[in-house]
Amino acid sequence: MKIELKEITIKEVANGYKNSDEEGVVGYGGKLNIRPKYQREFIYKDDKRNAVIETVKKNFPLNVMYWVKSEDGTFEVMDGQQRTISFCEYIDGKFSLNNLYFHNLTDTDKEQILNYKLMIYFCEGNDKEKMDWFKIINIAGEKLTDQELRNAIYTGTWLTDAKRYFSKSGCPAYGIASDYLKGAAIRQEYLETVIRWISNGKIEDYMSKYQHEPNANELWLYFQNVISWVKVVFSNYRKEMRGVEFGPLYNEFKNKKIDSKKLEKEITELMQDEDVTKKSGIYPYALTRNEKFLNIRAFTEKQKREAYEKQKGVCKKCKEHFEIEEMEADHIKPWHEGGKTTDKNCQMLCKECNRRKSGK
Repeated sequence: MKIELKEITIKEVANGYKNSDEEGVVGYGGKLNIRPKYQREFIYKDDKRNAVIETVKKNFPLNVMYWVKSEDGTFEVMDGQQRTISFCEYIDGKFSLNNLYFHNLTDTDKEQILNYKLMIYFCEGNDKEKMDWFKIINIAGEKLTDQELRNAIYTGTWLTDAKRYFSKSGCPAYGIASDYLKGAAIRQEYLETVIRWISNGKIEDYMSKYQHEPNANELWLYFQNVISWVKVVFSNYRKEMRGVEFGPLYNEFKNKKIDSKKLEKEITELMQDEDVTKKSGIYPYALTRNEKFLNIRAFTEKQKREAYEKQKGVCKKCKEHFEIEEMEADHIKPWHEGGKTTDKNCQMLCKECNRRKSGK
């Protein structure tokens, strides 16, 4: 990993500064991607923005910034985005400080700002080296998410196009699936979710493979297919569907015949089952039949004690005596066969017997 500390003037960074929805935010003679289009939209509030300019005017040091160097010799701001936008916008005449715009300043004051030296780390290396570095450095300001860290590593044509679909407030993904996705698009949570789905959890491998592809059509088409499939299979929308990991279900069951009406009837019954404590888990359970998704209601300590006393501490299976701490509560009639979490359906088994029964 090559990490080089550079002194770069504000004048150099602000050279060629542009801020537009079409081009994103660029500077440094067009070589610096300050805020790639469709990335985070939040900006400093006036007091923080003004504090940046005051710091520069007084020639006090700003915190060190980090730029990622790309293979083509361009850069992307890893840390320092808002500080950079603040002084570039001031020089560009977008706001005033103490009722003075940049053009109102004396030539001496202008030169002082333009010649202010920023301390910037240029970071260059392979994907793993850069990821490891960015995870350990003390990122100032807003904490970066895991996906924002990945975006800095795998920047390129594919990522730029993917962000167009998944990384902006009101983006196409929000338009078709905001009721199904948790998180915020601008914090890259939509993007992270869909890449995790399509890659079966191997997000970095997928981004590395497609980094230099011209577009993210495959990712966008996959996402649309997942959402369309969900709407057909689970025809009655419920708020519990928001945040369900539908991608893995689509990957496994997309080519299997599913009776949506029968499925909906079962979901309706499960939604009314008080033993099912995690209602969102009903959706993966309905297809996989794995009860772990449901968090079946456990027996209370009172129910356990009553069953233990009734059994006089003797395991119902091996007939050996145990202390209550050495035993576990078990459904006599399994939940999936209609057994409820009630006093009458509770028995105490030693841990070994309970594990054997559960493993059948």
